[in-house]
Amino acid sequence: MIDFGFDKIALIGAVALIVIGPEKLPKVARTVGHLFGKAQRYVADVKAEVNRSIELEELKKMKTEFEDAARNVEQTVQQEINEASTAFDKDWASVTSSLDGSAGTSLHDGMEPGAPSYRHPKKNWRLKRGAMPHWYKQRHGVRAKAQSGAARVARFRPPGVKTAR
Repeated sequence: MIDFGFDKIALIGAVALIVIGPEKLPKVARTVGHLFGKAQRYVADVKAEVNRSIELEELKKMKTEFEDAARNVEQTVQQEINEASTAFDKDWASVTSSLDGSAGTSLHDGMEPGAPSYRHPKKNWRLKRGAMPHWYKQRHGVRAKAQSGAARVARFRPPGVKTAR
């Protein structure tokens, strides 16, 4: 940039005073200052835009590096899973083949080949249940269902007694 010292600015001011005149000099100086401020703001905006674009490029580079690293980790994990799966399948096949080949020396002596496997009890988990079992309630006469008074009287009324209507 151009280096303006105090002596150069004073010389430019004296020449402007002579050329423009003392009446118009304040208005021209104000206009020049206004234009100079606009130029500074424009230069600052351009610098900020350049800095933003540089930062954006750096962020894009970081993003691609991060994606590559994540892809490498994913591939490594997938490869390890595949290796573990094949090793497990191979071991499982060898164990099951040894169990099938030696029927008398099985680890599960009491189980037959046609023995039933575990079945889920198929409970309705949405149904609210008490902690006391139904067989205990029935044995000890605990009421399981609430009845109205009229229904209870009708239930325990001796047979043959008629009601008045």
